[in-house]
Amino acid sequence: MSSPWPYLIRRISLACFIALLIAAFFGSRSGLVALSLLISIQFTSHLVQLWRLTHWLKNPTPASVPQASGPWGMVFISLFRLQRRAEHGSELLREALSRFQQAGAALPDGLVIMDAYDRIEWCNPLAEEHLGIDLDRDRGQQLTYLMRQPNFLEWLSKESYEYPLILRNTRGSGTSLLFSLVRYGSREKLVVSRDITVIENAERIRRDFVANVSHELRTPITVISGFLETLEDAEELEHESLMRAIGLMRSQAERMQHLVEELLSLSRLESDVGEPIRDEVSLQEFIELLNRETTQLSRGRHKIIVEIEGDDVLMGSRTELHSAFGNLASNAVRYTPEKGTITLKWRRTETGGAFSVKDSGIGIAPEHIPRLTERFYRVDKSRSRDTGGTGLGLSIVQHILTRHQGYLDIQSTLGSGSEFIAHLPSERLAVSASQSLPKNQLEISSTKPIETLK
Repeated sequence: MSSPWPYLIRRISLACFIALLIAAFFGSRSGLVALSLLISIQFTSHLVQLWRLTHWLKNPTPASVPQASGPWGMVFISLFRLQRRAEHGSELLREALSRFQQAGAALPDGLVIMDAYDRIEWCNPLAEEHLGIDLDRDRGQQLTYLMRQPNFLEWLSKESYEYPLILRNTRGSGTSLLFSLVRYGSREKLVVSRDITVIENAERIRRDFVANVSHELRTPITVISGFLETLEDAEELEHESLMRAIGLMRSQAERMQHLVEELLSLSRLESDVGEPIRDEVSLQEFIELLNRETTQLSRGRHKIIVEIEGDDVLMGSRTELHSAFGNLASNAVRYTPEKGTITLKWRRTETGGAFSVKDSGIGIAPEHIPRLTERFYRVDKSRSRDTGGTGLGLSIVQHILTRHQGYLDIQSTLGSGSEFIAHLPSERLAVSASQSLPKNQLEISSTKPIETLK
């Protein structure tokens, strides 16, 4: 577009030339009057155009852009083009928003978009169904005002982006929902809800099946074990082959009984969805107890090292934590060759604390590590049977740590040993009155078995 200045200069020059001509013919006063008149006309023309522009800005549409010539025509043409581009951009945005809303409505999960103050900006129909809200009515309302379940409010206030939340029997409908929280933008949040009722029902049926079968197996195995023990102690049965057969049967019966007990423990952990008991567990005493039990299980075949940093107190279920930590220690004894070293260690970390069991055993190949916590998964099935493993120990450990907001980290190199690390969050830790103690290290390599713990 050409510049408007030449046009203005020509108009001003023409007005001055006309004023000079009038002054030459009719006198200087007439020239000044004519010049003033021409300037007034120009000024009035600009005021009119300015008024037209102001009037158009109240309702700017391309169809109603004023028409004019000269510089104002150039201004109006520029505004017309700018408005067309703005309308085209708005149309593209509307189409993109419409496609996004259609895609959000087609999602199999509920979706709620919230601002930094937990106010609802948008949600899809499935979220309305899950949360009992209405977008037209509740847009701009805080979600915490509409969802009054205490667990949901606590979870949302903590901004638990790492841990999902499960709500069962929401609004009395028998529905189980899984909620996840995602942060995006500066401080905006995205709440994703998923109906897991079918999965929960299937899992409940599986748990009930395992529990019922385990209970049904428990009694006959106990009876068989009792009679085998009686036969083994009978003086009249001295035949070597018969005694060996009875011994093998008793060993297998004990193994089956141990498997049933593990199944029942796992079933109880999966069925208990509440908060674990918050016992105050002194880690110094707790790990020293584990040390004595590990030494008894080892029977002098390994060197046991205990390292305890500080005098922390762990808040959680003493029984469950003893089961988890004890499983890690007993696994190390089973899979570490004689004269090997097992280290039980507690230390503080950046995110809380960690209990680790490190051994100099056979190690684990990398392809097996991701599957170690699966039920009944064994790296070497024949070796697991020989050592008395059931394939459920690490699965139980994983469940217990999850219930305590922790996780299991496994580091191993084939042929160089393994380290199993149970990480626990800082909110599960407290410090005793004695505060931090010097690092305590014990080395035990006794050659005779310790008396059975009472």
